[in-house]
Amino acid sequence: MTVRIRADLDQLPAYVAGRTVAGSLKLASNEVSAGPLPGVPEAIGRAAADVHRYPDIGAGLLTDALATRLDVDRNRIAIGCGSVALCEQLVQITCTAEDAVVFPWRSFEAYPIMTQIVGATQIRVPLTAGHALDLDAMAAAITPETRLVFVCTPNNPTGPAVRRAELERFLDSVREDVLVVLDEAYREFVTDPEVPDGVGLAGRYDNVLVLRTFSKAYGLAGMRIGYAVGPAHVAEALRKVSVPFSVNAVGQVAALASLDAQDELRTRCAAVARERVRVRDELLALGYEVPETQANFVWLPLADRALEFSEHCLDERVVVRAFAGSGVRITVGDTTENDALLAAAKSFPLNG
Repeated sequence: MTVRIRADLDQLPAYVAGRTVAGSLKLASNEVSAGPLPGVPEAIGRAAADVHRYPDIGAGLLTDALATRLDVDRNRIAIGCGSVALCEQLVQITCTAEDAVVFPWRSFEAYPIMTQIVGATQIRVPLTAGHALDLDAMAAAITPETRLVFVCTPNNPTGPAVRRAELERFLDSVREDVLVVLDEAYREFVTDPEVPDGVGLAGRYDNVLVLRTFSKAYGLAGMRIGYAVGPAHVAEALRKVSVPFSVNAVGQVAALASLDAQDELRTRCAAVARERVRVRDELLALGYEVPETQANFVWLPLADRALEFSEHCLDERVVVRAFAGSGVRITVGDTTENDALLAAAKSFPLNG
């Protein structure tokens, strides 16, 4: 006999991270090439002297700093071990096996994993022909059993963001007892003025919560710091189900230091946005289909050729993120990295 494990876990998909290959450029995980913001490594160094102490379980200083910067009540903020941990906690606090979660597909691959772990029903809503969220279809997919809706904007891995008019129309249509989560992991890269700031919407709608992260634009992917802004009772529930001390002390210090480097953050994000336009334009000129994107990546809907393209890029010492049978997500790096990617894309037999 062996120890019994839940039988349904045999069907649980594994989260697939972007590969790291020695000697190759990594454009697979949407990390920023420039590294941590100024002042952050020094803050991390100072914090290292106290790693024998437990971290502040409530991340009080970081919560206060975010509350001030976002102009929201601190009781509406919950800090998590990356926004992905908060995704899991959101499913835990809203759903049982009798409930349902609505999310777009394809979108962030953690959504179905977290939903299945709880045993809730997954309601996957296909994207539009332009690889964007279909909010009308998502609204129609909400059932009496629905407790949670994920709206990923910009959408990972395809790139389009939801604009204000369609998002507000959607939010107006959702029942008040359904929590709508605006997953804004890539918010800092958005340049389209019609894409709203979710924190403002969370202040207007009592059933809206926003997820943000320090992993992307802030360059702290290895520190695992994310945060939620939403109704105070939801934030309180998130704190209740979090793993104690999961938000580590060094990460808290690094996030605080990052908040003090807003000028450099804006400069970096602007540089990514410029390169994003260049990369997309050149890929379009080569004959690729590339949806519009407001994130720090582009999406190539190559369908059955996704893995072939990924292996071709790897042969050219560029690592991208392939989704078998669907497409390829490519991080927008610095100019040199992007030039290498474009050279690999040019040598791929697109019509072969």
